[in-house]
Amino acid sequence: MPAVYFPFRKQIAYACGMIGWSIMTNIIIVMLPYFYLPPSNAGLKPLIPQLMLFGVLNILSVIAASGRFIDALFDPFIASLSDKSDNPKGRRIPFMKWAILPAIIFCFLTFCPVEKGESSKNAVWLTCTLILFFMSVTTYIIPYNALLPELTETASEKVKLSSFQQVGFVLGMIISGFVNNYADLVQKFLHIISRDSAVQYTIGGLSLVAGFFMLIPVLFIDEKKYSSSKPSHLPLLPAIRKTFSNRNFKYYLISDFSYYMALSIISSGLLYFVTVLLGLPESEGGPLLGVMVLVSLMFYPLINYLSKKIGKKPIVLFSFFLLCIAFIAIYFLGKFPISPTAQIYCLLLLASFPLASLGILPNAILAEIAQDDAIKTKENREGMFFAVKYLFVKMGQTLGIALFAFLTVYGKDPGNDYGLRLNGLCGFVLCLLAMIFFSRFREKRRV
Repeated sequence: MPAVYFPFRKQIAYACGMIGWSIMTNIIIVMLPYFYLPPSNAGLKPLIPQLMLFGVLNILSVIAASGRFIDALFDPFIASLSDKSDNPKGRRIPFMKWAILPAIIFCFLTFCPVEKGESSKNAVWLTCTLILFFMSVTTYIIPYNALLPELTETASEKVKLSSFQQVGFVLGMIISGFVNNYADLVQKFLHIISRDSAVQYTIGGLSLVAGFFMLIPVLFIDEKKYSSSKPSHLPLLPAIRKTFSNRNFKYYLISDFSYYMALSIISSGLLYFVTVLLGLPESEGGPLLGVMVLVSLMFYPLINYLSKKIGKKPIVLFSFFLLCIAFIAIYFLGKFPISPTAQIYCLLLLASFPLASLGILPNAILAEIAQDDAIKTKENREGMFFAVKYLFVKMGQTLGIALFAFLTVYGKDPGNDYGLRLNGLCGFVLCLLAMIFFSRFREKRRV
């Protein structure tokens, strides 16, 4: 239970932190494959070789997986340090403060290859910068999310704060989704000929903007005033074991993992779907993402209302069902008897409700799981619950990016696009699995 009611202006400050790290992580998800292994019509040069390891994985898949693997191992460590911290300024904010500058630096350096063309040196550089970026941003994200159950008391307050948090996330998605549009402006007004350089300047500027937003909750939230949680005294491994012993949490994790793996396929593939399957210019990617996000925002009041009336579980299951349909549609993009623009808009509008509900409700559900567990065990392990969640999120995102990169081997260019279409079938299977596992979740209705 929070020590003092968390006011509206502080809720906005909290959501600003989400804008910041959403910008950074979505830049990585959206631009990494496109920047290093661009399609032939992108105006960019491939920067790493399209090598196959063990005859199955291409090198970009392995790089993305290795960065996320190290990061995933780092998550519980940061969570344990945060949960056990007795810093007089709070358990979470001090960690967030020191993570901001490294995250800015390594987000930018990830897109600054050492060679201008295809090179194995770029692969080594990318591996190192990705690992350091993920470790930096994790040091912010895990304590940040652990604040949510500590700053709220009732289920409705958790959903409300999670809604503000999700607004921050989708705003970050919009901002990061316009990278190519910003790069167009950089080339036009700064007279930069190289497309690679324009994208790098853009990402550097966006990294600074993201750092500014991440700083806002650090400066304007007094953790000690609004949170009364106490440090946990469990060692790292027992804390992890106790967290995994929660039955509801297991089903939550599996469905979350499948969802984020599927979401990474859409995020990584959006520019390819637009330019290759539909033949539209890459600058359309940002506005299209913006439309989807803005429409999803319109569903927020409805989702808040329905979660009180019918519970969160039915909404989540319906959202997974809609995503199953959306992924099947990806397989047929460019083949429907309507214009390419109409096809992509229909797809994104179909995905807007799931984007809203699966952005708001899972964090609120997890906050309730963590709060119930704290009441039952007398141990405040909110950080560990969110660390384990984000371990699975990152594994899902990593495998999603890796799967997308792997399938590009079977076609990623105009006239040779079978690999891109296969991603639609894979996303359908993943969302179906998420729906099946979450159906086993036992929801406890509350007010």
